[in-house]
Formats: sequence, structure tokens, C-alpha cells
Amino acid sequence: MTTDQIINQLTINALEIIGKSRNEIERTCWVVVHEYCNGAKPSEYDIREIDESLYLKVLERVKGQL
Repeated sequence: MTTDQIINQLTINALEIIGKSRNEIERTCWVVVHEYCNGAKPSEYDIREIDESLYLKVLERVKGQL
């Protein structure tokens, strides 16, 4: 899968979670990227790193589609 395809899929996942609420956009994008990078959704105290550039690209696309 190309980087653009990954960003597109993560954007779709984030938009599905966000729905119409538009609340916690940044957190939702972070959770989706965290799950992609680490293989699981974060727990309350999960501090594993994520790919920040991937997160920023997903966040930008999500904001652009809302």
C-alpha cells in the first residue's frame, strides 16, 4: 500500500469515528494513527510513539473534508 493510500484509509477511518460531531478531531486522528502504527488502540496511559508526519497529514485531510 502506498503512503497516499494509507493516509486515505486512515482519513476514512477517522471520519467514520468523528461522524457529524466534529468534536475531538485531533484526538480521533491520533487514535487512528496510533492503532495503525502500533497495532492496537491506545489505552488510557499508552505513550507509545506514532509517526507525527503521518498524523499531521491525516489531520489535514480530515479537516479538509469536514
